Amino acid sequence: MNLKSLLLCSDERIGRVLRRTLGDLDIAVEHCTSAEVALRLLTRDRFEAIIVDCAGPGAADVLRAARTAPCNKRAVAVAILDPATGLRSAFEIGAHFVLYKPVSAERAKASFRAARALMKRERRRNLRVSVNLRLEMVNVESGVRINANTTDVGEGGLAVSMPRRSKPHGRWNLSFALPGSDPRVEVAAEFAWEGSGTQVGLRFLDASPEVARQLREWLGRNTADSEQDDPPVRCHLTDLSLHGCYLDIPSPFPVSTRVTLSMRVAGIELRSEGVVRVMHPDKGMGVEFTQTTAEHRALLEKFLGCLTENPDALPELLVEPEGLETERAQTLRTASEARDLDDPLLDLFRNHAGLAADSFQTELRKQRGAAAAGAS
Repeated sequence: MNLKSLLLCSDERIGRVLRRTLGDLDIAVEHCTSAEVALRLLTRDRFEAIIVDCAGPGAADVLRAARTAPCNKRAVAVAILDPATGLRSAFEIGAHFVLYKPVSAERAKASFRAARALMKRERRRNLRVSVNLRLEMVNVESGVRINANTTDVGEGGLAVSMPRRSKPHGRWNLSFALPGSDPRVEVAAEFAWEGSGTQVGLRFLDASPEVARQLREWLGRNTADSEQDDPPVRCHLTDLSLHGCYLDIPSPFPVSTRVTLSMRVAGIELRSEGVVRVMHPDKGMGVEFTQTTAEHRALLEKFLGCLTENPDALPELLVEPEGLETERAQTLRTASEARDLDDPLLDLFRNHAGLAADSFQTELRKQRGAAAAGAS
Protein backbone atom coordinates (compact mmCIF):
# COMPACT_ATOMS: atom_id res chain seq x y z
CA MET A 1 0.00 0.00 0.00
CA ASN A 2 1.46 3.35 -1.05
CA LEU A 3 2.19 6.15 1.34
CA LYS A 4 -0.30 9.01 0.93
CA SER A 5 0.39 12.73 0.91
CA LEU A 6 -1.81 15.82 0.86
CA LEU A 7 -0.41 18.65 -1.27
CA LEU A 8 -1.78 22.19 -0.95
CA CYS A 9 -0.28 24.26 -3.76
CA SER A 10 -1.76 26.57 -6.39
CA ASP A 11 1.51 26.99 -8.32
CA GLU A 12 1.09 24.72 -11.36
CA ARG A 13 4.83 24.28 -11.98
CA ILE A 14 5.61 23.34 -8.35
CA GLY A 15 2.63 20.98 -8.30
CA ARG A 16 3.82 19.25 -11.46
CA VAL A 17 7.38 18.80 -10.11
CA LEU A 18 6.17 17.42 -6.78
CA ARG A 19 3.62 15.03 -8.27
CA ARG A 20 6.32 13.55 -10.51
CA THR A 21 8.89 13.40 -7.70
CA LEU A 22 6.53 11.85 -5.17
CA GLY A 23 5.29 9.37 -7.76
CA ASP A 24 8.88 8.23 -8.36
CA LEU A 25 9.15 7.60 -4.60
CA ASP A 26 5.88 5.61 -4.50
CA ILE A 27 4.09 8.33 -2.55
CA ALA A 28 0.51 8.95 -3.70
CA VAL A 29 -0.60 12.60 -3.96
CA GLU A 30 -3.97 14.20 -3.18
CA HIS A 31 -3.46 17.62 -4.78
CA CYS A 32 -5.71 20.56 -3.92
CA THR A 33 -5.38 24.28 -4.57
CA SER A 34 -7.54 25.72 -1.78
CA ALA A 35 -7.11 25.59 1.99
CA GLU A 36 -10.81 24.90 2.46
CA VAL A 37 -10.62 21.66 0.49
CA ALA A 38 -7.41 20.64 2.31
CA LEU A 39 -9.03 21.21 5.71
CA ARG A 40 -11.98 18.99 4.75
CA LEU A 41 -9.65 16.23 3.56
CA LEU A 42 -7.71 16.34 6.85
CA THR A 43 -10.85 15.41 8.76
CA ARG A 44 -11.81 12.52 6.44
CA ASP A 45 -8.62 10.75 5.34
CA ARG A 46 -5.30 9.67 6.82
CA PHE A 47 -2.12 11.00 5.23
CA GLU A 48 1.50 10.20 6.00
CA ALA A 49 2.63 13.65 4.77
CA ILE A 50 1.07 17.13 4.60
CA ILE A 51 2.85 19.37 2.06
CA VAL A 52 1.93 23.05 2.00
CA ASP A 53 3.05 26.00 -0.13
CA CYS A 54 3.25 28.68 2.54
CA ALA A 55 2.79 31.47 -0.03
CA GLY A 56 -0.87 30.54 -0.48
CA PRO A 57 -3.77 31.76 1.69
CA GLY A 58 -4.68 29.52 4.61
CA ALA A 59 -1.41 27.55 4.50
CA ALA A 60 -0.67 28.10 8.20
CA ASP A 61 -4.22 27.03 9.10
CA VAL A 62 -3.75 23.73 7.26
CA LEU A 63 -0.46 22.94 9.02
CA ARG A 64 -1.95 23.77 12.41
CA ALA A 65 -5.08 21.73 11.66
CA ALA A 66 -2.93 18.72 10.77
CA ARG A 67 -1.45 18.80 14.28
CA THR A 68 -4.91 18.61 15.87
CA ALA A 69 -6.68 16.23 13.46
CA PRO A 70 -6.85 12.85 15.28
CA CYS A 71 -5.90 10.79 12.22
CA ASN A 72 -3.18 13.15 10.94
CA LYS A 73 -1.52 14.68 13.99
CA ARG A 74 1.58 12.53 13.48
CA ALA A 75 1.81 13.12 9.73
CA VAL A 76 5.14 14.47 8.48
CA ALA A 77 4.63 18.15 7.58
CA VAL A 78 6.60 19.81 4.76
CA ALA A 79 6.56 23.60 4.23
CA ILE A 80 7.46 25.10 0.84
CA LEU A 81 9.05 28.50 1.45
CA ASP A 82 10.45 31.49 -0.39
CA PRO A 83 14.19 31.86 0.38
CA ALA A 84 13.57 35.14 2.24
CA THR A 85 11.13 33.50 4.68
CA GLY A 86 12.56 32.59 8.07
CA LEU A 87 12.78 28.95 9.12
CA ARG A 88 11.48 29.65 12.60
CA SER A 89 8.06 30.73 11.36
CA ALA A 90 7.61 27.45 9.46
CA PHE A 91 8.64 25.33 12.43
CA GLU A 92 6.40 27.31 14.77
CA ILE A 93 3.32 26.35 12.76
CA GLY A 94 4.20 22.66 12.75
CA ALA A 95 6.52 22.00 9.78
CA HIS A 96 9.09 19.20 10.11
CA PHE A 97 10.84 19.69 6.76
CA VAL A 98 11.37 22.80 4.65
CA LEU A 99 11.68 22.90 0.85
CA TYR A 100 12.91 26.19 -0.61
CA LYS A 101 11.83 27.72 -3.88
CA PRO A 102 12.58 27.42 -6.72
CA VAL A 103 11.59 23.78 -6.32
CA SER A 104 13.66 21.52 -8.55
CA ALA A 105 13.15 17.79 -9.04
CA GLU A 106 16.65 17.06 -7.70
CA ARG A 107 16.21 19.08 -4.51
CA ALA A 108 12.70 17.75 -3.93
CA LYS A 109 13.79 14.13 -4.33
CA ALA A 110 16.65 14.59 -1.84
CA SER A 111 14.32 16.13 0.75
CA PHE A 112 11.53 13.61 0.29
CA ARG A 113 13.85 10.62 0.57
CA ALA A 114 14.46 11.65 4.18
CA ALA A 115 10.78 12.47 4.66
CA ARG A 116 9.72 9.09 3.20
CA ALA A 117 11.90 7.16 5.65
CA LEU A 118 10.23 9.00 8.53
CA MET A 119 6.76 8.58 6.97
CA LYS A 120 7.24 4.80 6.85
CA ARG A 121 8.32 4.65 10.48
CA GLU A 122 5.39 6.80 11.62
CA ARG A 123 2.89 4.71 9.66
CA ARG A 124 4.26 1.54 11.17
CA ARG A 125 3.61 2.99 14.63
CA ASN A 126 -0.09 2.97 13.75
CA LEU A 127 -0.15 -0.67 12.59
CA ARG A 128 -1.85 -3.18 14.87
CA VAL A 129 -1.65 -6.97 14.88
CA SER A 130 -4.69 -8.81 16.23
CA VAL A 131 -3.48 -11.25 18.87
CA ASN A 132 -4.89 -12.74 22.08
CA LEU A 133 -2.19 -12.67 24.77
CA ARG A 134 -2.34 -13.06 28.53
CA LEU A 135 -1.39 -9.70 30.06
CA GLU A 136 -0.30 -9.05 33.65
CA MET A 137 -0.90 -5.49 34.91
CA VAL A 138 0.37 -3.97 38.18
CA ASN A 139 -0.69 -0.49 39.26
CA VAL A 140 2.40 1.60 40.05
CA GLU A 141 0.77 3.46 42.97
CA SER A 142 -1.54 0.92 44.62
CA GLY A 143 0.10 -2.36 43.65
CA VAL A 144 -3.26 -3.75 42.45
CA ARG A 145 -2.84 -6.64 40.02
CA ILE A 146 -5.11 -7.39 37.07
CA ASN A 147 -4.94 -10.21 34.54
CA ALA A 148 -6.44 -9.39 31.16
CA ASN A 149 -6.26 -10.41 27.50
CA THR A 150 -5.00 -8.30 24.62
CA THR A 151 -7.00 -7.90 21.43
CA ASP A 152 -4.23 -6.26 19.39
CA VAL A 153 -0.64 -5.03 19.80
CA GLY A 154 1.30 -2.23 18.09
CA GLU A 155 4.59 -0.41 18.54
CA GLY A 156 3.03 2.33 20.65
CA GLY A 157 0.52 0.40 22.71
CA LEU A 158 -2.12 -2.32 22.83
CA ALA A 159 -5.85 -2.90 23.23
CA VAL A 160 -7.13 -4.97 26.13
CA SER A 161 -10.35 -6.71 27.04
CA MET A 162 -10.68 -5.96 30.74
CA PRO A 163 -12.49 -8.01 33.41
CA ARG A 164 -16.03 -6.78 33.95
CA ARG A 165 -16.63 -3.96 36.46
CA SER A 166 -12.98 -2.90 36.40
CA LYS A 167 -12.31 0.73 35.50
CA PRO A 168 -8.55 1.07 35.93
CA HIS A 169 -6.71 4.38 35.66
CA GLY A 170 -3.24 5.76 36.24
CA ARG A 171 0.11 4.21 35.36
CA TRP A 172 0.64 0.44 35.14
CA ASN A 173 3.56 -1.93 34.65
CA LEU A 174 2.76 -4.50 31.96
CA SER A 175 4.24 -7.93 31.38
CA PHE A 176 3.41 -10.20 28.44
CA ALA A 177 5.05 -12.70 26.12
CA LEU A 178 5.00 -12.29 22.34
CA PRO A 179 4.60 -15.64 20.53
CA GLY A 180 7.97 -16.86 19.31
CA SER A 181 9.85 -13.97 20.90
CA ASP A 182 12.04 -13.81 24.03
CA PRO A 183 12.31 -12.37 26.61
CA ARG A 184 8.96 -11.23 28.05
CA VAL A 185 8.03 -7.66 27.30
CA GLU A 186 8.18 -5.49 30.44
CA VAL A 187 6.95 -1.93 29.86
CA ALA A 188 5.07 0.87 31.64
CA ALA A 189 1.79 2.15 30.18
CA GLU A 190 -1.14 4.46 30.79
CA PHE A 191 -4.76 4.31 29.65
CA ALA A 192 -5.29 6.14 26.37
CA TRP A 193 -8.92 5.43 25.47
CA GLU A 194 -12.02 3.51 26.48
CA GLY A 195 -14.06 1.65 23.89
CA SER A 196 -17.41 -0.06 23.92
CA GLY A 197 -17.97 -2.83 26.40
CA THR A 198 -14.83 -3.87 28.27
CA GLN A 199 -12.23 -2.83 25.68
CA VAL A 200 -9.65 -0.16 26.55
CA GLY A 201 -6.44 1.09 24.97
CA LEU A 202 -3.07 1.37 26.72
CA ARG A 203 -0.24 3.63 25.55
CA PHE A 204 3.34 2.50 26.23
CA LEU A 205 5.50 4.91 28.25
CA ASP A 206 9.29 5.21 28.15
CA ALA A 207 9.84 1.87 26.39
CA SER A 208 13.52 0.92 26.44
CA PRO A 209 15.39 0.65 23.11
CA GLU A 210 15.48 -3.13 23.60
CA VAL A 211 11.70 -3.38 24.10
CA ALA A 212 11.03 -1.05 21.15
CA ARG A 213 13.26 -3.17 18.92
CA GLN A 214 11.64 -6.42 20.11
CA LEU A 215 8.15 -5.07 19.35
CA ARG A 216 9.18 -3.70 15.97
CA GLU A 217 10.79 -6.96 14.86
CA TRP A 218 7.85 -9.08 16.04
CA LEU A 219 5.33 -6.83 14.30
CA GLY A 220 7.41 -6.91 11.12
CA ARG A 221 7.27 -10.71 11.11
CA ASN A 222 3.53 -10.80 11.77
CA THR A 223 2.16 -8.02 9.56
CA ALA A 224 0.85 -9.22 6.21
CA ASP A 225 1.42 -5.95 4.32
CA SER A 226 4.68 -5.06 6.04
CA GLU A 227 7.05 -3.08 3.85
CA GLN A 228 10.79 -2.67 4.14
CA ASP A 229 12.18 0.44 5.78
CA ASP A 230 14.39 2.64 3.63
CA PRO A 231 18.10 1.81 4.04
CA PRO A 232 20.14 3.81 6.58
CA VAL A 233 21.64 7.07 5.33
CA ARG A 234 25.38 7.64 5.18
CA CYS A 235 26.60 10.84 6.84
CA HIS A 236 29.77 12.51 8.08
CA LEU A 237 30.63 12.94 11.77
CA THR A 238 31.96 16.43 12.53
CA ASP A 239 31.63 16.57 16.36
CA LEU A 240 31.28 13.93 19.08
CA SER A 241 30.98 14.04 22.87
CA LEU A 242 29.77 11.66 25.58
CA HIS A 243 26.27 13.06 25.25
CA GLY A 244 25.77 13.88 21.59
CA CYS A 245 27.12 14.43 18.09
CA TYR A 246 26.75 16.69 15.07
CA LEU A 247 26.35 15.10 11.64
CA ASP A 248 26.98 16.58 8.21
CA ILE A 249 24.05 15.27 6.12
CA PRO A 250 22.40 16.90 3.09
CA SER A 251 18.86 15.83 4.05
CA PRO A 252 18.73 15.94 7.87
CA PHE A 253 15.79 14.67 9.89
CA PRO A 254 13.64 17.20 11.76
CA VAL A 255 13.96 18.20 15.39
CA SER A 256 12.40 15.61 17.76
CA THR A 257 13.10 12.68 15.41
CA ARG A 258 14.31 9.60 17.26
CA VAL A 259 17.24 8.09 15.36
CA THR A 260 19.59 5.12 15.55
CA LEU A 261 23.27 5.73 14.76
CA SER A 262 25.68 2.99 13.69
CA MET A 263 29.32 4.11 13.98
CA ARG A 264 32.52 2.24 13.20
CA VAL A 265 36.21 3.17 13.24
CA ALA A 266 39.36 1.05 13.46
CA GLY A 267 37.41 -2.09 14.33
CA ILE A 268 35.33 -0.41 17.05
CA GLU A 269 31.58 -0.53 16.45
CA LEU A 270 29.05 1.57 18.34
CA ARG A 271 25.26 1.66 18.07
CA SER A 272 23.50 4.59 19.73
CA GLU A 273 19.94 5.82 20.09
CA GLY A 274 19.32 9.55 20.13
CA VAL A 275 16.97 12.43 19.39
CA VAL A 276 17.56 15.25 16.91
CA ARG A 277 17.84 18.54 18.84
CA VAL A 278 19.14 20.86 16.09
CA MET A 279 18.43 20.72 12.35
CA HIS A 280 19.84 22.88 9.56
CA PRO A 281 18.23 22.15 6.16
CA ASP A 282 20.70 20.97 3.49
CA LYS A 283 23.55 21.04 6.05
CA GLY A 284 23.31 18.84 9.12
CA MET A 285 21.79 18.00 12.49
CA GLY A 286 22.73 17.72 16.15
CA VAL A 287 21.75 14.53 18.01
CA GLU A 288 21.53 14.06 21.78
CA PHE A 289 22.16 10.49 22.91
CA THR A 290 19.35 8.95 24.96
CA GLN A 291 21.21 5.85 26.19
CA THR A 292 22.66 6.27 29.66
CA THR A 293 23.94 2.78 30.51
CA ALA A 294 27.47 2.23 31.80
CA GLU A 295 28.14 -0.16 28.88
CA HIS A 296 27.20 2.46 26.29
CA ARG A 297 29.31 5.13 28.00
CA ALA A 298 32.35 2.83 28.19
CA LEU A 299 32.11 1.98 24.48
CA LEU A 300 31.61 5.65 23.61
CA GLU A 301 34.71 6.61 25.61
CA LYS A 302 36.67 3.95 23.74
CA PHE A 303 35.37 5.29 20.41
CA LEU A 304 36.32 8.86 21.36
CA GLY A 305 39.76 7.71 22.49
CA CYS A 306 40.37 6.01 19.16
CA LEU A 307 39.43 9.19 17.27
CA THR A 308 41.73 11.26 19.50
CA GLU A 309 44.67 8.91 18.95
CA ASN A 310 44.00 8.67 15.19
CA PRO A 311 42.96 12.19 14.08
CA ASP A 312 43.10 11.18 10.39
CA ALA A 313 40.71 8.24 10.86
CA LEU A 314 37.39 8.57 9.03
CA PRO A 315 34.60 6.86 10.94
CA GLU A 316 31.82 5.16 8.99
CA LEU A 317 28.44 6.48 10.02
CA LEU A 318 24.87 5.40 9.20
CA VAL A 319 21.69 6.99 10.55
CA GLU A 320 18.07 5.87 10.32
CA PRO A 321 14.90 7.38 11.80
CA GLU A 322 12.82 5.55 14.40
CA GLY A 323 9.90 8.00 14.49
CA LEU A 324 8.97 11.34 16.02
CA GLU A 325 9.39 11.84 19.74
CA THR A 326 6.10 11.72 21.64
CA GLU A 327 4.75 14.76 23.49
CA ARG A 328 5.30 13.00 26.80
CA ALA A 329 8.92 12.23 25.94
CA GLN A 330 9.43 15.88 24.98
CA THR A 331 8.08 16.95 28.38
CA LEU A 332 10.36 14.54 30.21
CA ARG A 333 13.32 15.65 28.11
CA THR A 334 12.66 19.31 28.90
CA ALA A 335 12.67 18.48 32.60
CA SER A 336 15.90 16.50 32.25
CA GLU A 337 17.65 19.47 30.69
CA ALA A 338 17.81 21.03 34.14
CA ARG A 339 20.59 18.55 34.94
CA ASP A 340 24.01 20.16 35.08
CA LEU A 341 25.98 18.28 32.41
CA ASP A 342 29.44 19.61 31.67
CA ASP A 343 29.22 19.07 27.92
CA PRO A 344 29.85 22.09 25.64
CA LEU A 345 28.37 20.31 22.60
CA LEU A 346 25.15 19.47 24.42
CA ASP A 347 25.01 23.01 25.81
CA LEU A 348 25.24 24.30 22.26
CA PHE A 349 22.29 22.12 21.22
CA ARG A 350 20.16 23.18 24.17
CA ASN A 351 20.91 26.89 24.38
CA HIS A 352 21.86 27.98 20.88
CA ALA A 353 19.60 25.89 18.62
CA GLY A 354 17.93 29.05 17.34
CA LEU A 355 21.09 30.39 15.71
CA ALA A 356 21.24 30.61 11.93
CA ALA A 357 23.11 27.70 10.33
CA ASP A 358 26.28 29.70 9.59
CA SER A 359 26.39 31.18 13.11
CA PHE A 360 25.82 27.75 14.63
CA GLN A 361 28.70 26.31 12.58
CA THR A 362 30.93 29.12 13.86
CA GLU A 363 30.05 28.19 17.45
CA LEU A 364 30.69 24.53 16.66
CA ARG A 365 34.19 25.35 15.45
CA LYS A 366 34.85 27.40 18.60
CA GLN A 367 33.88 24.62 20.97
CA ARG A 368 35.76 22.11 18.79
CA GLY A 369 38.90 24.23 19.09
CA ALA A 370 38.45 24.63 22.84
CA ALA A 371 38.06 20.85 23.26
CA ALA A 372 41.23 20.22 21.23
CA ALA A 373 43.18 22.75 23.31
CA GLY A 374 41.93 21.15 26.52
CA ALA A 375 42.99 17.69 25.37
CA SER A 376 46.54 18.77 24.47
